[in-house]
Amino acid sequence: MIALEKGRYRACTASTPRELDAAQRLRARCFGLKALRDVDAFDIRCAHILILDRQSDSLVCTFRMLDLTGADISGSYSAQYYELSALEAFDGRMVEMGRFCIAPERRDPDILRIAWAAMTEYVDANDVQLLFGCSSFAGTETAHYLDAFAVLKARHLAPKRWLPRVKAPNVFRFAARLRRKPDLKKAMIHMPPLLRTYLMMGGWVSDHAVVDRQMNTLHVFTGVEIGAIPAARKRLLRALG
Repeated sequence: MIALEKGRYRACTASTPRELDAAQRLRARCFGLKALRDVDAFDIRCAHILILDRQSDSLVCTFRMLDLTGADISGSYSAQYYELSALEAFDGRMVEMGRFCIAPERRDPDILRIAWAAMTEYVDANDVQLLFGCSSFAGTETAHYLDAFAVLKARHLAPKRWLPRVKAPNVFRFAARLRRKPDLKKAMIHMPPLLRTYLMMGGWVSDHAVVDRQMNTLHVFTGVEIGAIPAARKRLLRALG
């Protein structure tokens, strides 16, 4: 169970149906869904992390964690969109982080900081060796993100031994198609904040993006091998808690 506080915010693991309902309602609002709640079959298998404003006790951020091993990888959310059989050989526990969202009216960077502190506590407590998930870009048009995708191609593609293969019917094969030299400033402006943090920890991505029209996003499979995170970055993440 996660339980930590930092400044104005506290992080905890959802432990009641009411808390899970609040997480699902925030997800629906953040993802622009017509339904009141965002619910799927994976929710029951996951630990749901909540970030709350201590002054109002309102929910400002949520995400979920699904524990897996290599043999279980085909049962992950990401495996619906990516062919992940290469990761069946990964030696160590994995956790899939998903449905990450921050209330759109909140702009405080401390929310993301305590979210990462909670993730770090979860990873340490469960001896996780690989953190992975789908990192989303808003919308399904690629034009705004070409510099960001060019940076991913140049610097952050997955090692060949773990590289996810194409499974989804509609994808943007940026590693094969892009031939441009990226504008680094534009790339960082358009890189999702969560993905930027993954990359700073040595994370890697798939060589293609899935066009997910149901969620109105483009997403790339993203992995972070815990053993490869620079020591200084690990100390910083742990200090946040």
